Amino acid sequence: MSLDRLLVKIAETQNPTVAGLDPKLSYVPEYIKAEAFEKYGVNLKGAAKALYKFNKGLIDALCDIVPAIKPQCAYYEMYGYQGVKTLYKTMEYARKKGMFVITDGKRNDIGTTMEAYAAGHLGTVAVEDEEFTPFGGDALTVNGYLGTDGIAPLIEICDRHDKGIFVLCKTSNPSSGELQDRLIDGKPVYEIMGEMCEHWGKDLLGQYGYSGVGAVVGATYPEQLKELREKLPHTFFLVPGYGAQGGGAKDVAGAFDQNGLGAIVNSSRGIMCAYQKEGCDEHDYAQAARREALRMKQDIMQHVGTIRL
Repeated sequence: MSLDRLLVKIAETQNPTVAGLDPKLSYVPEYIKAEAFEKYGVNLKGAAKALYKFNKGLIDALCDIVPAIKPQCAYYEMYGYQGVKTLYKTMEYARKKGMFVITDGKRNDIGTTMEAYAAGHLGTVAVEDEEFTPFGGDALTVNGYLGTDGIAPLIEICDRHDKGIFVLCKTSNPSSGELQDRLIDGKPVYEIMGEMCEHWGKDLLGQYGYSGVGAVVGATYPEQLKELREKLPHTFFLVPGYGAQGGGAKDVAGAFDQNGLGAIVNSSRGIMCAYQKEGCDEHDYAQAARREALRMKQDIMQHVGTIRL
């Protein structure tokens, strides 16, 4: 299973974290932007080229210590087709460097439309008699609130192509409780969604006890995170909300099982913008990101202990 591959990378690096590559131009060092704009113009193409160079530097600095990246599609789509090309090239470059790629697209539809999303992001597409891989992500974030109709097409693709999904469950944003904390027959909606993840993943169980259907559970709700870890023994968690959104290492500790497995914790701005926080030379942005990634790892691992497969 795809998430088995992620678990192996986490154990190899002894680091249950993922770098969110959600770049804005304001995060990119001035010298990178200046070079890109001089060569390609102050336009969408120039912006997309600057983002790609920024991302490559980050990947080069992180690939041996961080097991995965998580590019958020919106930060690339906002620059049009040039930005989408940068998304593709970023994912391709990270895979070549041995990193696991979680595409953060939060896709949500049913039937043949969801089949198209699944094929594009996780599978292959037929052109006449040949098969092509459009994006080649290893996992995709999805919205499960359309029910099984929106998830079943993904399960088939995951099984066929050794890929995984992360279903929105208890998200890290402040207003998540408006819906997700509502009770149905005495259970909060997020718990019911978690139970559905367990059910959807029953035929995708991997070697290490976790299925190919993971759940997104935010670090900003540590009690719910711990509660869901206990109730969802086969569901691997993608945990946003660490750092910039206010979650800390103690908050995410409940996401892990007795072997130090069970979750991967995301940091986006904290890693990408570390050079700005440090106030170091912008040419050192990639090494600043590496320093922050190592700090984050140490912070979390003091609560997790040794990771064992």
